Amino acid sequence: MKQQFENYQQADFDVWKTLFERQQIYLKNRACYQYLDALEGMKDVLRPDQVARFSEINEWFSSKTGWEIQCVPGLIPVDEFFTLLSQKKFCSSTWLRSIDQLDYLEEPDMFHDIFGHIPLLSNPVFSDFAHEFGKLGTQIMHLEEKVLMLQRLYWFTIEFGLIEQNGLKIYGAGIASSYGESISSIQEGPTKIDFDLERVLHQPFRTDEIQNTYFVIQNFEELFDSIVLLTNKWKAYELVK
Repeated sequence: MKQQFENYQQADFDVWKTLFERQQIYLKNRACYQYLDALEGMKDVLRPDQVARFSEINEWFSSKTGWEIQCVPGLIPVDEFFTLLSQKKFCSSTWLRSIDQLDYLEEPDMFHDIFGHIPLLSNPVFSDFAHEFGKLGTQIMHLEEKVLMLQRLYWFTIEFGLIEQNGLKIYGAGIASSYGESISSIQEGPTKIDFDLERVLHQPFRTDEIQNTYFVIQNFEELFDSIVLLTNKWKAYELVK
């Protein structure tokens, strides 16, 4: 499956520009500096005036952390998702929401996938975390309980993670790409919990509403260390069971 860029209409460009400019302004003092630096570094291939061209982004990444965008029709089976991550391929839809869906979608579109997820994959530590996450996923994807634990880890970090940087800052893609969530996540109200791997692995989540619980990391090294720890722990479990 490939991105058919020529099929995008003016309405798609208008939606992309509206979403991009709104989030770019709002995240200026609310997103973590690594995300903002990455967005700035990608400005030649990821900008508001043009729907993202996947081929240009892939070429940009080839001299950085080596990720590439893998086009998918929508949500895919978890085993395929793990496999692609293990190969440094990040899934993205090619469709964009309509103008009357700016603030809520049940299924992620390419603005969420590209604007939310892709920039931080250029950060070496975050890139390594996502890659190791995928590799671990391929090793346990036949174990239903562990798959669920990894889904929770993904949800509360890559999708809806917060980081402490002189106050709470946003790094999760589900927050960065959502106007409503980027407002509510760092306000008083939702529960903020210091990142604890075991607690995250057993924390339920819902996909149909704005989150009311967030986990806060201190730095991306904490994320990377957590996936190394979990990999070693589960490997040891497999050896002794």
